[in-house]
Order: sequence, then C-alpha cells, then structure tokens
Amino acid sequence: MNEASTEAGRQAFDTLLRSQRVWDVDLPGFDPESAPAEPTGLFHAWFADACAAGQPEPHTMQLATVDADGLPDVRTLMLHGAADGAWHFASHSGSRKGRQLAARPRAALHFYWAALGRQVRVRGTVTAAPPAEASADLHARSIGALAAALVGRQSEPLDSLAELAAASTAAWERAGREPDAEAPTWTLYELAADEVEFFQGDARRRHVRLRYERQGDRWVTGLLWP
Repeated sequence: MNEASTEAGRQAFDTLLRSQRVWDVDLPGFDPESAPAEPTGLFHAWFADACAAGQPEPHTMQLATVDADGLPDVRTLMLHGAADGAWHFASHSGSRKGRQLAARPRAALHFYWAALGRQVRVRGTVTAAPPAEASADLHARSIGALAAALVGRQSEPLDSLAELAAASTAAWERAGREPDAEAPTWTLYELAADEVEFFQGDARRRHVRLRYERQGDRWVTGLLWP
C-alpha cells in the first residue's frame, strides 16, 4: 500500500469516526437522592432497566486485571451474579486472567448499557469460591457452557482451528453424555467491591455520577464531576 492510499484510508476512518453520534435516544433521568444505601440494589434495578430497554447482552462486562509486572489487561466476559456488594464471574484458573488474579487479586469491572446511556464501574478484591460452588455454578448453565469449560486450555497457544474444532466436538459430545462432568480448573470468582460508580449519561453532557465507597461495614456515597 502506497503512502497516498494509506493517508486516504486514515482520512476515511477519521471522517467515519467523527460522524458517529452518542445517545441519539431519549435517556432516562437519575436522581441520586433516591439511590439505596448499598450498591447492589441499584445495580439490580439498572440491570432490569437495561433488559427492559432491549440492551443486547446486558449481562456482559469488561474485566480489568494486571499481571505480575503491573501491565494491564481487559476482556469481555459474562456476569454470573451480584449480591451483598459482590459480583461473580468464572474462568479457568490456568487462563491468563486466572493467573493474573492469583498473583494480584485486585480487579475492576465495567458495564456499559448504551440503550440507556448508563455505565457501572466496580473495583475491589477478588477471591476464588470453593470448588463445590464453582461446580454448582457451571452445571446451572447451558450445555454449551459446560462444553466450553471441558475444552479447557484457555489462553494456551493454538496450532490450528482444526485442532480447536476437534476438541470442541469431543467436549460437546461428552457434555451431552455426562451433564454432570467436572472441569477441574473451572473457577468461580467473587469480586468484593470497595468502590462502585453509577454513571447516567446526559445529552448535554451533564452526566450524573454517583460513587459508593465501602468504609468498614457501611457504604458512603458522593457525587463526582462528569
């Protein structure tokens, strides 16, 4: 590709990027004075609102971790639960995220529900649940989830897509035959939040940001400038 075509491609990208608009929908209001005393109650309400608004995959979130050298990583995965100031997700203990959490058990979560212009940010300490809880969580999910867990080897180098297809086919067949099959490295994680922020977007950029901070056995709330 010559320099002229490269520059034309950059200009086309910039034009396309700057033509995008944010929140071309009617956004809900948010009165922080009406927020509950602890954050998971508000999270449950906002999650229900996102589902009702038709937000695609409202149960997906971004998980940010750091490795042993302090280098950051982020990826999208599914929420498995939220209660009592804690959020739950799962992965293989030998995956990149699993190794990072074992070395540095602090993490952050991010939810973005564009249909409502809302974000939720969560930060805290991560612990692994007992194996029995991880097993119960896995077997409460779909056969596809079990098959994926049985494939294992998450984050390991892959020689070819054919190798993946063969392993996946075998895992699906086993999941069908053995719905109670165990995936030994499958781990349920709990992030106990010490900070949770709720962000309500506003078309005039007067965004409302409410932060919960854990102080001992209680939560303290405060507003943040947008």
